[in-house]
Amino acid sequence: MRRIVIVGGGYAGFYTAWKLEKRLKPREAELVIIDPRPYMTYQPFLPEVAAGSIEARHAAISLRSHLKRTRIIAGGATMIRHADKTVTVRPADGPDFVVDYDIIVVTAGAVTRVLPIPGAEEVAIGMKHVEEAVAIRDRLLTAFDRASVMEPGPDRSRLLTFAYVGGGFSGVEGFGELLSLATSLLKRYPEIRFSELAFHLVEANSRILPEVTDAPGRWVVESLRTRGGHVHLDARVVSAVDGHVVLSNGEEFDANLIVWTAGNAAHPVIAKHTDLPTDERGRLIVRADLRVGTPDAPVLDAWAAGDNAAVPDLALPTPGALTVPNAQHAVRQGKRLAANIAATLHGELPRDYRHHSLGVVATLGLGRGIFQYKRLVITGPLAWLMHRGYHVLAIPTWERKIRVLVVWLTAFVLGRDIVSLLSVQDPRGAFVSGGLPHAR
Repeated sequence: MRRIVIVGGGYAGFYTAWKLEKRLKPREAELVIIDPRPYMTYQPFLPEVAAGSIEARHAAISLRSHLKRTRIIAGGATMIRHADKTVTVRPADGPDFVVDYDIIVVTAGAVTRVLPIPGAEEVAIGMKHVEEAVAIRDRLLTAFDRASVMEPGPDRSRLLTFAYVGGGFSGVEGFGELLSLATSLLKRYPEIRFSELAFHLVEANSRILPEVTDAPGRWVVESLRTRGGHVHLDARVVSAVDGHVVLSNGEEFDANLIVWTAGNAAHPVIAKHTDLPTDERGRLIVRADLRVGTPDAPVLDAWAAGDNAAVPDLALPTPGALTVPNAQHAVRQGKRLAANIAATLHGELPRDYRHHSLGVVATLGLGRGIFQYKRLVITGPLAWLMHRGYHVLAIPTWERKIRVLVVWLTAFVLGRDIVSLLSVQDPRGAFVSGGLPHAR
């Protein structure tokens, strides 16, 4: 019985294992997933988690609950040696150990790209995982509580200032949702005025949302500015020491929260710690059928998909075009990858991955959104409903679909829950202090 080891339990990894369980008989292969987190994060829901529209756990798909025949190894892969067919795993506790395999599937994804900017690593929060989205939400809610009892001044202004760095989908959706949450909180906090809120979106290029065309991109900028957001185009963060943000255009402000969504970087194990072939950006070189290698020289028993793979985009007429790193491709690549592995084990030929875009859709806050498919552009509440409809269909398992729908319906009737649980990051605080407020 062959052992198929999947490195990474994100979209592509989860769907590969999920579909292999259905395509292969129990005695045909042993399935193994290696990932430090015991769940798959459905990243398109993270902005709504940050805004309190979705419960955090509902944006995470438990690997152990939904993968019935797959062994889950809780640890991070630190080395892939295909010459020996081994993966070195580092668990949270104890020494590293080695896992042997017959077939390797690399779906480790990408990591947040952090530039060498003073202060960024010390103060910024990413937005790739559920824990980060929860922290962002709790930071904003706690800031409102603290600011409501402070006198006007620099400290109060800092508490009510929030910045997103990066104008891609993660940054724009997160920015729009958090701005929507903050605006809705004002009716619960009469001590705070709208004019005191400061939301900054910083983008190094001259436009945001590169996946949409110019006119819809400009509409999004104007929409965010109309709602009170400060959108800084052609601007880079040059310093963020102690939360004091300095931009390349000379503007400066103090921020209570800095969310870093300025692109992706290659996963370290792929970029530096494998003998599998990689390109100049640290991604695995992949054929159209998702086997690692070139069209003329496949690497036997090695497959890859998702953000860590340079997958040819056969749906585009441009020679050498690659699929963009998004959930839409990762999910479908995982399904195709499972089908191709099963086909090769059954003596059949694998098929090339080809997927025509279904369009792009983004949420910009409660009741606001944008959708574009070729020349068709829809904005406003209808686009927002299309965003919710698409993603409730796309999130795997009926169990998660039902949970998300119930929370949405509850929030529609009763409103969003605005309780901050920031103290969960210091669970012993109340025990140690005896209930007295912490010194700041």
